[in-house]
Amino acid sequence: MAANLTPQYLEAEAEYKKAQTNEERLQCLKRMYALLPKHKASEKLQADLKSRISEVKAEIERERKAPKKKGHSYKIPKQGAGQYIVIGGPNVGKSRLVTYFSRANTEVAPYPFTTHEPRAGMMDWQDTRIQLIDTPPITSDYLESYLSSMVQNADAALLMVALDDDDGPFAAQAVIDRLEQTKTILVGAKPENPEPNRHYVKTLLVGNKVDTEGASERLEIVRELFGKRFPIHVVSAETGTGMEQLRDAMFAFLDVIRVYTKQPGKPPDLQSPFTCPRGSTVLEFAALVHRDFAENLKSARIWGTGVYDGQSVSRDHVLHDKDIVELHI
Repeated sequence: MAANLTPQYLEAEAEYKKAQTNEERLQCLKRMYALLPKHKASEKLQADLKSRISEVKAEIERERKAPKKKGHSYKIPKQGAGQYIVIGGPNVGKSRLVTYFSRANTEVAPYPFTTHEPRAGMMDWQDTRIQLIDTPPITSDYLESYLSSMVQNADAALLMVALDDDDGPFAAQAVIDRLEQTKTILVGAKPENPEPNRHYVKTLLVGNKVDTEGASERLEIVRELFGKRFPIHVVSAETGTGMEQLRDAMFAFLDVIRVYTKQPGKPPDLQSPFTCPRGSTVLEFAALVHRDFAENLKSARIWGTGVYDGQSVSRDHVLHDKDIVELHI
């Protein structure tokens, strides 16, 4: 790339993508600016970094001065390859699952309504990460006011069902019905002809506590009720049964690919892949790397699927998982 970004800069940029607060983003941006080679080819990137630093500083200042609002409103920025929102009735094991997969600071207790507000954690999958959002329970008569919009904005949902409770399958149906009242529709696959003014959310159903007495009989009810609507995965978040298979399924369900960057004359960066929707083109990937790259893209070379090493490709070349891309602007 013309700017000749250093490995240290790319490392700082990767940390910026993972940052979850404005303070963390500001520190990463400052480090990126300090590490950026200063020459004519990087002038646009210098200006962009200065602009982003100013914007984040202004946002931090607004947060400090803003009066405390009554009620609650939550907006958790998306991080990693995709964002899963973990939903379900009371005491189905949402917090236990998020804690198992990540280092999220979630309270876990064997009684309902332990979780009072959404909490984020990051799950590792091979060389990328997936964001998990733990949420308060949903019942037929209880839904936090902000929660439906969070479900709608997520890339996918995990609907958890407790297999240690005879009412577990019907509690899951209550979650589905309650969200439908807010025009939030949980689906295994998005419909080809969606109804207007409805938000369809791709959903995996997770039967938890499979190692408890009577779980197999309740699982049959779950399959009968939901088997045609959702992919079903059976786990024990307490003992780890089925959790690694679920981890793999969660990445596959996002339907994204990993793409690595390479600077001319240097080895590729195989530590921090970009993720983009399956079917993305070189041009779309360039815009993801930096907004100016798509506009100024002259050519690209690819190492990966369906090409010989270093092959020059067109802007509309479709990328595949684990392709290596060298952009020339």
